[in-house]
Amino acid sequence: MLHSADRILTSHAGSLPRTPELLQANEARLPGAAGTEEFDRLLRDAVVDVVRRQREAGIDVVNDGEYGHAMTHSVDYGAWWTYSFDRTGGLEIVDDNDIHVPKRSAPGSVVLTSFLDRRDLAAFHDAYTDPSSGIHLADPDLPPPVFPAATGPLSYTGQAAVASDVAGLTAALRETGAAEGFVAALSPGSAARIGNHHYASEEEFLYAWADVLREEYTAILDAGLVLQIDDPSIAESWDQINPEPAVEDYRRFVQVRVEALNHALRGLPQDRIRFHLCWGSWHGPHTTDLEFRYLVDLLLSIDAGAYSFEGANARHEHEWKVWEDHALPEGKLILPGVVSHATNVVEHPELVADRIERYARLVGRENVIASTDCGLGGRVHPQIAWAKLETLARGAELASRRLWA
Repeated sequence: MLHSADRILTSHAGSLPRTPELLQANEARLPGAAGTEEFDRLLRDAVVDVVRRQREAGIDVVNDGEYGHAMTHSVDYGAWWTYSFDRTGGLEIVDDNDIHVPKRSAPGSVVLTSFLDRRDLAAFHDAYTDPSSGIHLADPDLPPPVFPAATGPLSYTGQAAVASDVAGLTAALRETGAAEGFVAALSPGSAARIGNHHYASEEEFLYAWADVLREEYTAILDAGLVLQIDDPSIAESWDQINPEPAVEDYRRFVQVRVEALNHALRGLPQDRIRFHLCWGSWHGPHTTDLEFRYLVDLLLSIDAGAYSFEGANARHEHEWKVWEDHALPEGKLILPGVVSHATNVVEHPELVADRIERYARLVGRENVIASTDCGLGGRVHPQIAWAKLETLARGAELASRRLWA
């Protein structure tokens, strides 16, 4: 991966706004419809355009906007995850899927509860269920979304889809002259947050996902691209455990997921792998987020060459201080979020520069690539998303002038 050798480089966390044409085309072909020549051409052209727009905004390390992960609405918090359903065999929609059934944890026994039984949602139920609140996520009068469950051995069936992802980005890099590009792929820990009707244990299920997703990881790396692992399960799952667990119980829960991921990454080139940790991209109070200080050592144990994390939003900006007490291993990079997906306010370049400089002074300027907290696509309006990328680039220019003065 590129390092910030003579200036602070810029990137982002992955998802970018889809065009209206792409949203309409995705809606027309879902669910599970095979690609057509017309759709494939539309997707290729859209990827070239989104890479060109990133370069024009001043982004150095670009991606395909996650356009291969289908979104059908302009606001979508789940495409980073649900794309995997069409790329995995052994999954079915079943009547007795218990993913929406609330579950209770006990000391020494941590289990994920349902998505709508999150502790933050319970604490702010009126706000989350009010369509006028600005954080509306749950409508108690509507049925919950449908997710599949594993009913047989998992297998990877996404060869054509990931080939399309890497071919589209490779062509866009060539056409625009971008020096480096990354493709995002799901982690085993996040993939396993569906029903399991086949595997004997949670750990067996995690490792089955690891073996499946390794095929996608390898395809991305073999194409000469950078692999980004998307894994909210490391931090975000804390809020999905009810009641709040002991930190050590949760860390043991996370450790199994880290080990499953490292199993999937075994032997793969760490210097072309980056890992994205976040506390969930939905808009909301996030009062039940676990502090970064409890996770940073687990993060650094993941076999990746770079680590992306939230550092700009109001709940986590102060946590840059963890790097005062934790040394970044030699040769590794961090991609701190210095603009946020969680607000419509476009950050001032001076604020962005200040945030960058904090990290650069602690871990070394050459080891920092300025990024976003999480994906901007599906979270903020497209005009705001692109303005945030532009201010990210301007802030990086300011910080570079100061850091290399």
